[in-house]
Amino acid sequence: MARSSRAAGPAANRLRAGEVRRMRIRVLGCSGGIGGSLRTTALLVDDDILVDAGTGVGDLPLESLARIDHIFVSHSHLDHVTSIPFLVDTVCWMRAAPIVVYGIKDTLDILRAHLFNWKVWPDFTQIPDGDNPFMVYREIAEGQTVEIGGRRITAVPANHTVPAVGYLLDSGRASLAYSGDTTANDAFWTVVNEAANLRYLIIETAFSNKEREIAVASKHLCPDMLARELAKMRARPEVFITHLKPGEGALTMKEVSEAAGRWRPRMLENNQEFTL
Repeated sequence: MARSSRAAGPAANRLRAGEVRRMRIRVLGCSGGIGGSLRTTALLVDDDILVDAGTGVGDLPLESLARIDHIFVSHSHLDHVTSIPFLVDTVCWMRAAPIVVYGIKDTLDILRAHLFNWKVWPDFTQIPDGDNPFMVYREIAEGQTVEIGGRRITAVPANHTVPAVGYLLDSGRASLAYSGDTTANDAFWTVVNEAANLRYLIIETAFSNKEREIAVASKHLCPDMLARELAKMRARPEVFITHLKPGEGALTMKEVSEAAGRWRPRMLENNQEFTL
């Protein structure tokens, strides 16, 4: 099958000696559900990297979709991976190189077995064939850093109902920590406290306090739990709250302000941008 002669992403991201690249991070989705303008979790780094691939990816124009070369997956839950099958299927004919999907072994095994399995969706690691695929998996380990065009992306600990990680994004000038889906997790704060250039923290708080039991059972956070977690942090980054459940955003953020106001947390919003 013929492919486009479009230049592969890594060549376009090379830096001159001594140059430090700025990273631009755009929020494509940050909700714990859908409805109206709500989109599930996806962060676009510059124009070629996704961190998670929820429903917000589908709002990008076709040309932007075709420029995505790398997808870092925090965990296998559908709200974080739902756009990967559609993305690969949509742009594979337009690309000169496969899309690379990064994740810990358990996450990639779940994607192989339960999503790209020829039953739910075709296995694009075998299309057109195994030697010339439209998508490849790249296994990473917790604590491992992947460098792409001077940008460093490190898998950091998360504590969820399935094997999971968060990510630390570092341009060399500044960094952003993204918790992924997680509950109380001392190991995450060890990484956060060792990030000398931390500027932003994106952390989930999926449920309001009245649903604390659900938060505990599903290994998410509620505002009171969030406050206890933030108390473990020595840094003072700007704090943004993600993964709010539809219909409960205002209540949850009110409780976040009451429980954790000294960290001045704000609600993450679609199309918000961060520069590192």
